[in-house]
Amino acid sequence: MSSTEWVVLEDEGGKTYLVELVKDTVKIKGLGVFNPLAELSGKAVGEKVTIGQKTLTKLSPRLPEIYRSMKRRAQTISSKDAGLLITRLGIGPGDVVLEAGLGSGGLSLHLARVLGNSGTLITVEMRDEHADVGLANLTRARDCLLEFPTHHHISGDIAELNEDIIQSFGQLDAVILDLPDHKSAINAVAKLLTAGGRLACYCPVTSQIENSWEACEDNELVVEWAGELMERQWGRASKGGIRPVNGPFGHTAFLLIAHKR
Repeated sequence: MSSTEWVVLEDEGGKTYLVELVKDTVKIKGLGVFNPLAELSGKAVGEKVTIGQKTLTKLSPRLPEIYRSMKRRAQTISSKDAGLLITRLGIGPGDVVLEAGLGSGGLSLHLARVLGNSGTLITVEMRDEHADVGLANLTRARDCLLEFPTHHHISGDIAELNEDIIQSFGQLDAVILDLPDHKSAINAVAKLLTAGGRLACYCPVTSQIENSWEACEDNELVVEWAGELMERQWGRASKGGIRPVNGPFGHTAFLLIAHKR
């Protein structure tokens, strides 16, 4: 655990700010200029604080608040999809998990939470400008969470790194691919999976999931499930009761889970 301490401030509209308790004056977008240590030290969790013109509630940083407050550059995998990936891949403490396509680190935050101290998370990203943001989010999460896995980051193309990975980490319990080209990555990483391990692909368009399915079968992986999750939010009706919120059903991505038997 790092000695760095973070707290969450939530305004009356539900917007959250992840704030590091430093003694220097800082400027935080939406809150203005203030001294976090002077303003927040000694305040109890759940206590109201006033920063500038805003009244906020001090909260402990948990995964939902860390996720909502994360820095963003690349499109992030939503909590909805992260939950399915973790559950269907069977990820838990002690597992060795590789995520190729770190991006802003949205999925990595969820993986770190479930892997705990005994797990290992390996992230791979070709674009360093995206990795800088994702790694910063993971660093903040490490400071906030009570447990955090051993983390290794590799810069490069997963299709060209398979031998390096197997030599460094051995067999993998799970692999998650969020890439433009899944086929070459599947061809490279299928051999890295332990017997009984699972691979997942995050595919924004149908051509990607079809190519992923074919590549899995070519590598003797059994496709267990493929599809998408639809999310429908409900809210309070103006005349009482609750009802579905008006709006479209947004598409995030098609998901594919394959098993090495």
